[in-house]
Amino acid sequence: MHDGDQSLAETQREHWQKTYGAHPGMYGEEPSEPAVHAARVFHAAGAGEVLELGAGHGRDALFFAREGFTVLATDFSPVGLEQLRTAATAQHLADRVRTAVHDVRTRLPLADASVDAVFAHMLLCMALSTGEIHTLVAEVHRVLRPGGVFVYTVRHTGDAHYGAGTAHGDDIWEHGGFAVHFFPRDLVGTLATDWTLDEVHPFEEGGLPRRLWRITQTRP
Repeated sequence: MHDGDQSLAETQREHWQKTYGAHPGMYGEEPSEPAVHAARVFHAAGAGEVLELGAGHGRDALFFAREGFTVLATDFSPVGLEQLRTAATAQHLADRVRTAVHDVRTRLPLADASVDAVFAHMLLCMALSTGEIHTLVAEVHRVLRPGGVFVYTVRHTGDAHYGAGTAHGDDIWEHGGFAVHFFPRDLVGTLATDWTLDEVHPFEEGGLPRRLWRITQTRP
């Protein structure tokens, strides 16, 4: 990682820590639409264990647990994960949810072919370089069992915030303190090399609205 990339990564980690601390449960308790979709896909695939990357304060991880999955929820924010654990205990889901502080720029803390499904809502479009994104997707491929499903969402270059704010290069733009890597369509395709690309679904979220793709792909 270049010094500039490291500096941006640390700034973003600090920003998210402060944000979760100042706004507990900032995304509410209801699951995201992509998580609802992912649960249907994971059930259809016969999944039992779900790894969520970038779980934050846990609205989707808790939803997966309520759906009957066992969940490993990771995030680089200890503050967010502490909120998740508190909520899991309150909802009597602590036996179905584990957490781990983890930066996705490093190797996933799991053995090869050890999980059935992976979910990441807007994690891949954080302040990650294209190279780091490719490495992360390769790690997801490594830890998924054959036939395992990966559902992720990303903001794309058709989003209103693309090209706005502070440019960091590599299609990364910072707006309101949050740095986002906006995906061109060809990046989705190259990330699906060695996978079966099942679906690229466009959708909108939030009041801007944010424009995203929901990608579903399967490890052969």
